[in-house]
Amino acid sequence: MNGAAVRAPSARSLRGLDALNFFLADVRDGLGPYLAIYLIAVRGPDQGWNEATTGLIMTIAGIAGLIAQTPAGALIDRTSRKRAVVIAGAIAVTASCLLLPFITNFYLVAATQSVAGIAGAIFPPALAAITLGVVGPKMFAKRIGRNEGFNHAGNAASAAIAGGTAYFFGPIVVFWLMAVLAFCSIGAMLMVPADAIDDDLARGLDHSTTETKSDADEEPSGFTALLKNKYLVLFAVLAALFHLSNAAMLTSVGQLLTKLSGKDNATSLIAICIVAAQLVMVPVAVFVGAKADAIGRKPIFLAAFGVLAVRGVLYTLSDNPFYLVGVQLLDGIGAGIYGALFPLVVADLTRGTGRFNVSQGAVATAQGLGAALSATLAGVIIVSAGYSTAFLALAAIAGAGFALYLFAMPETYGYEPGRGGATGGGATPLPAAAV
Repeated sequence: MNGAAVRAPSARSLRGLDALNFFLADVRDGLGPYLAIYLIAVRGPDQGWNEATTGLIMTIAGIAGLIAQTPAGALIDRTSRKRAVVIAGAIAVTASCLLLPFITNFYLVAATQSVAGIAGAIFPPALAAITLGVVGPKMFAKRIGRNEGFNHAGNAASAAIAGGTAYFFGPIVVFWLMAVLAFCSIGAMLMVPADAIDDDLARGLDHSTTETKSDADEEPSGFTALLKNKYLVLFAVLAALFHLSNAAMLTSVGQLLTKLSGKDNATSLIAICIVAAQLVMVPVAVFVGAKADAIGRKPIFLAAFGVLAVRGVLYTLSDNPFYLVGVQLLDGIGAGIYGALFPLVVADLTRGTGRFNVSQGAVATAQGLGAALSATLAGVIIVSAGYSTAFLALAAIAGAGFALYLFAMPETYGYEPGRGGATGGGATPLPAAAV
């Protein structure tokens, strides 16, 4: 990292990044959980919609988004029109969702939500790339933490607005909220001037590196880039383990709360869980961004795995609904850390290669596979052995991830891919003092 470019971004660009992460927070995930609410509560069985058909729609959209992860990263690496890609993605997601009230055919609904899932895959690598291109590698850690803080604040604000307005106007209000947020996110993106984004830095090329653009263009495959670096492969496994453990915890708690408190009360409690956890994530993400260089990535990531394991165990100690909601707040710590550190570790392991974003996509695909398997795993265990066993199993997966990270993963701050790491040759991370 010696000689890495030092950027001096304008105040307008930084404010644009703040606003973009805040307003895009809800748009990037499409309708999310509101899709099920709309299809079941508004459309209902009379129009052929129930838990099974709605779940199938969400699965199809999820698979489409998962398949798009790596190509989305490759697109962001190669294009110099990153702002246009983000704007097009926001329009595509919003248009796909706004069409929903006007269509009833299962296949058309599946198609629109698949388009939303594919377009949504653009946002994580695009936001990370634009941020890196604007602020440069030396300010990247702090800025990513700030991005995540605004993202979680945006999620909390939109969830609160949706919950409050839906009480008066019904679930349909979510569609108009998304349209407003998409319009605001486009304005925020235009606040960042195109010439403020360094496209070489945005793809992970340092101006000080000896690799040229043509060298970086020789290998477009995200999985090729992934497999060339053993630590990037290991991090993909760790990302999959984290989400294999984490993804099912909220849904399992929701099912347990429904069983304990009834559907109406459980809905309110889960809404409180989501908003409160997002608010916890804000200071956690900002802290991680500010301290990740000083403390190092590894100790903080170990804390995320540790909190996740403890959370799973704590769920088994009481069936009190308010206790369960309180434990769920720990999600704000684990997820807040993960969201802030994920792009930092990938950036560490790909610096100088020009494959930052395509590698993000490849690791995100592994992450998505873990998340997709999580609910199925938890569901099978709940049916066969009960909720406590399921939570303990998810906690054990987090514990395995903690051990693997502790003993096999190096500290990536100061990692130099060009010194052998990119070929899997065991590059040694530099001490912080040498960076």
